[in-house]
Amino acid sequence: MPAMGQKKLARFAELETFKNVLQFPGNTAGTWNAVFGNDHPLTLELACGKGEYAVGLGRLYPNRNFIGVDLKGNRIWVGAKKALQEGLGNVAFLRTQIDKIAEYFAPGEVAEIWITFPDPQLRLSKAKKRLTHPKFLRLYQQFLAPGGYIHLKTDSPDLYRFTKTVISLYGCPLQQDTDDVFGQAIVPEELQIKTHYESLDIAGSNRIHYLCFGLPADLGNKEKDAVLKEILGKDELPH
Repeated sequence: MPAMGQKKLARFAELETFKNVLQFPGNTAGTWNAVFGNDHPLTLELACGKGEYAVGLGRLYPNRNFIGVDLKGNRIWVGAKKALQEGLGNVAFLRTQIDKIAEYFAPGEVAEIWITFPDPQLRLSKAKKRLTHPKFLRLYQQFLAPGGYIHLKTDSPDLYRFTKTVISLYGCPLQQDTDDVFGQAIVPEELQIKTHYESLDIAGSNRIHYLCFGLPADLGNKEKDAVLKEILGKDELPH
């Protein structure tokens, strides 16, 4: 067996022993206070990859709890190992599919969501797989606390513009909009955390975009979805 395959198998085996990793668990909704042993606010990092943001935020905010969510155990292993080595008891990882995320949390249980450098799914046919598509926002709405925020950090101008269109069309309260994070005079500490993908600059834009927004009480119906689809079909995303 190739060395890479052996390394993966070893990581998967070790992952089973990590006390800060839950893999496809059942009956977790409403129990996360017990998992962490406190009632601190809960933040998710979706499609966390190696969990740089969950770990980085865990360092910055010891009085808050963080869960990195991803399907790929080989990547989760990296963040989980680091959190254990650093004694970050406020950082955990959940291995599951993002489209099933609402099954794991009770209404109002999550204070904030971070989406850091997700796959922008650039093909129009893949638009519904974008993690800021209303399909996903409706999932988040099931467990995001009233007044809770969603943070998007991306190097994809296309995903940035798409998300701004969704925010405007669906009436999401916009808190922050920065089209060049490191062009700011002062960069907040939490935006200085870098993921593996950020360092690669895959989009070749040399620019990081950031949006922070909430969710309205009602995300609208199929009529708004049809309008969004029409906008996408015409490629009329504002530049």
